[in-house]
Amino acid sequence: MTAPSSERHYPTRVDLDAWLPTSVKEVEARGWDELDVILVSGDAYVDHPAFGIAVIGRVLERAGYRVAILPQPNWRDDLRDFKKLGPPRLFFGVSAGNMDSMVNHYTANRRLRSNDAFTPGGRAGYRPDRALSVYAGILRVLYPQAIIIAGGIEASLRRLVHYDYWADAVHPGILYRSGIDYVVYGAGEKAILELARKIDRQAPVEEVRQTPQIAYAMPQDYPLPAWPDRETIALHSFAESKREKIHFSQDFKIIEQESNTLATARLTQSHGKMNIVVNPPHAPATMAEMDAWYDLPYTRLPHPRYWKKPLIPAFEMIRFSVTLHRGCFGGCAFCTISAHQGKHVCSRSPASVLREVEQIIAMPGFTGYLSDLGGPSANMYRMEPVKRSLCLTCRKPSCIHPLLCRNIDISHAPLLELYQKVRGVAGIKKAFIGSGIRYDLFLNERSAQDPSLPAYPRELIAHHVSGRLKVAPEHTRDAVLCVIRKPSFGKFLELKKIFARINEAAGLRQELIPYFISSHPGCTLEDMAELAAETRPMGLHLEQVQDFTPTPMTLASVLFHTGLDPYTLKPVYVAKKPEEKLLQRSFFFAAKPEEKQKVIRALRRMRREDLIPKIFASGRGRSSGKDPEPRQRSRKAPKA
Repeated sequence: MTAPSSERHYPTRVDLDAWLPTSVKEVEARGWDELDVILVSGDAYVDHPAFGIAVIGRVLERAGYRVAILPQPNWRDDLRDFKKLGPPRLFFGVSAGNMDSMVNHYTANRRLRSNDAFTPGGRAGYRPDRALSVYAGILRVLYPQAIIIAGGIEASLRRLVHYDYWADAVHPGILYRSGIDYVVYGAGEKAILELARKIDRQAPVEEVRQTPQIAYAMPQDYPLPAWPDRETIALHSFAESKREKIHFSQDFKIIEQESNTLATARLTQSHGKMNIVVNPPHAPATMAEMDAWYDLPYTRLPHPRYWKKPLIPAFEMIRFSVTLHRGCFGGCAFCTISAHQGKHVCSRSPASVLREVEQIIAMPGFTGYLSDLGGPSANMYRMEPVKRSLCLTCRKPSCIHPLLCRNIDISHAPLLELYQKVRGVAGIKKAFIGSGIRYDLFLNERSAQDPSLPAYPRELIAHHVSGRLKVAPEHTRDAVLCVIRKPSFGKFLELKKIFARINEAAGLRQELIPYFISSHPGCTLEDMAELAAETRPMGLHLEQVQDFTPTPMTLASVLFHTGLDPYTLKPVYVAKKPEEKLLQRSFFFAAKPEEKQKVIRALRRMRREDLIPKIFASGRGRSSGKDPEPRQRSRKAPKA
């Protein structure tokens, strides 16, 4: 079969059997008269290891199950998409996609977005709000006897009572009245395979409920299945959490702490006449397990059904990228990674990474440039505890903040060796690092003893920056950074000097682009004014900015809803009113004529007229990381 697409993106010929089937014709072409598993996704089907539904499909396929994918089914018509493949023998697996559907659909000001990066052409409207609940509800009506298993980030972040920013209300766990039988939270390869095998041999329900890393609902008067050697913690009920913010806050502390320890307790939470039970997770994946999942026969391409359509933006972004590891022990307050992937880093072997690089080299349109060698935090590869036994009872949400844990190995030597191996592969001109880096992992007290730490920025800046290095200081004020769980802004300034020095030595003209956030809990309007005053004379490009959006099961969303620090129960300032959130954001763009007077009026109301000349002073030195000369600061303000 000849593909009509350009050679730049797709091969000239295609074998449909290389993808998991998505239609009745493709199922029949394989000679199958029944499917074991049907995976429903809110994303277009891209057979790439960066797309969770593709990974789960390939894992089940390798185990011998007949799997089909139902991507972006139409939920508005006669539901023919949900009916066309019939019911599966084992279960439906349902995911909203790689992104939470509400974050995908709405801005921080709850305005509807006009695009969707996981749809051909970036077109919006191909998945519903709260996609997981909508898909599961339709399937439950159509197939009352079917088993429905939910997974992905939308399920993970809603497995227990949570604050929903878009409804401005506390919502029950996703299992409550949704028609979903089980939730697989986090990276679900091991849990979904164990569930499939138990369901396949028709194991008793009690045995199925003893699967690690799942959540399920059961009547309150039923006894809990046995779980030896682990504590069971009962959280406040949904009604109590909804009524009392202090209960909601207290429960989050328990949930976060139990997400961080290796000896995780089982959690239960009452929802009326039923209990939602969250089992402890599987142990972090080994390197052999990571290799096995990433070495599966992905085509790394969208299904041919999309080849005549406009490109899928998310595929364009990751098609020449390689994931080195999962997990992040940074513990940032607004980040969902620890709630989903966990804080324990799981890494691939260099051999597995190099095999994927060779596969990318053979892809249509590859010109020698890898877009990313990364992970949630690009430079956490192979960073594991020195003694894993010490992590059995450690409940700290971050291994870096406020102090670097003595039990974490932060050597960058394995990563440097891997970078150099990739650089040496024939056909690779450049391997860029597109994921964010944690500069506090190499700018710390261990730098004098470990030569790999100062060596990392030299390798990174000289060989792996595509003209712009993006980092995320998030703010300049220490009080705000403490709430966010990020290092002092002084660390960024230290990196800025290193960046300038290495650029100059190498004869490079690269930009350092910082990410900043406004309206994060703990941040006042005056804090934003101070941020603008500090960054303006440096000539920094404040183009990579965001207004804080509370996402479920993060510390920041709990702070936003309750105004209380869950660990101290002390009040935290929160900018809740839309007009204040917008005004905080205005300080990023103070140089723009339409924002200038608004910012000046705000400064006068705060009686901070002293900041006006600082915010509207001129500045250069933006891209090189160099500090501008004093004379340059009194000229023209840089464009925001």
